[in-house]
Amino acid sequence: MSERSGCSIVITNYNYGRFLGACIESALAQTASGAEVIVVDDGSTDSSRAVIAGYGHLLQAIHKSNGGQASAFNAGFAASRGEVVIFLDADDMLAPGALEAVLPLFEDRNVIKVHWPLRLIDEHGRSLGRLKPDDVKRLPEGDLRQAVLRDGPTNRLWPPTSGNAWSRRFLEDVLPMDEAMFVIGADNYLFELAPFWGDIRAIRVPQGAYRLHGQNSWAALPLDRQLELQLAFIERYFPVLARHCENRGYSVDIAAWRANSWWCKLSRLLAAIDAFVPPGQPFVLVDDGSFGLEADSRRRAIPFPARNGHYWGPPGDDGDAIAELRRRADEGIAAVIVAWPAFWYLDYFTGLSDYIDANFRKVIDNECFVAFSRE
Repeated sequence: MSERSGCSIVITNYNYGRFLGACIESALAQTASGAEVIVVDDGSTDSSRAVIAGYGHLLQAIHKSNGGQASAFNAGFAASRGEVVIFLDADDMLAPGALEAVLPLFEDRNVIKVHWPLRLIDEHGRSLGRLKPDDVKRLPEGDLRQAVLRDGPTNRLWPPTSGNAWSRRFLEDVLPMDEAMFVIGADNYLFELAPFWGDIRAIRVPQGAYRLHGQNSWAALPLDRQLELQLAFIERYFPVLARHCENRGYSVDIAAWRANSWWCKLSRLLAAIDAFVPPGQPFVLVDDGSFGLEADSRRRAIPFPARNGHYWGPPGDDGDAIAELRRRADEGIAAVIVAWPAFWYLDYFTGLSDYIDANFRKVIDNECFVAFSRE
């Protein structure tokens, strides 16, 4: 391997030629000096090759046949020299000062990952006024090993691919990854392994932008299709993660991991909703904005509280919460479902809890959700 540099920004691209220039510009415009920029084109058939050629010696170009996300990660990392590596999706961008904010945190040798939220922008680069993830306080940090061992993978809030920087020491241990297994989900492979290698640090102000453009391969999928793919991914991935953990001296319980998995719990929740709420009937969903079910065409979930049909953050106080729920009851909503990410509502908003107990009947109460009916 050639001489190390401070940071490598590895841009992975497949047919995002219309966004690729802005992405490359954001990498080249970093105010911290010394970063190398590598663009891995994964067999694009659009204008991407011409866009890349336009930057000449300012970047290192890797052109390969289409192989998927893991293949692009493997190729980019093998060509990189940085002690810190960022995998940047070609439709996203970095803020100019991202590396200045990120690199000092890696001076602590225990840190193997730094992450941050991203601003949401539209296909033209205009701000949508939101962040991904939207609740920056929930970004985890510190030594998460015992928590992940206890709760299992898929239960932490990770930013998308472009909101993460990785220590080379970690990547050298876990790459190359299986390219056939992780055609998609290569970022999840890294997310869930990272806590077992060292500490994680969070920057709670956005250091880049995540572009929504209608062709984001994951965001464009219906929730049930996302769930199907995630459950299949879990079956492939959990044994891989378990082997890594056991090689590092950690004993794991895959059956408990499956039971605790966010996606397995969501599967049980959706099945219960389908059994409990008649098709087409609206219901109030208290989930602390976790699932985005308001966009689910199969189920008429009304987020709580809502503004313009979207979740609007926790209620200000008991009065606001009760008024919101009373409005929904006046509209004829007959069911309220409180999912596990929002169980704290029932403890914190005691007046709301008393109102629900007085006006609804509890019909289901388990570790995933509590369901109430007015019937």
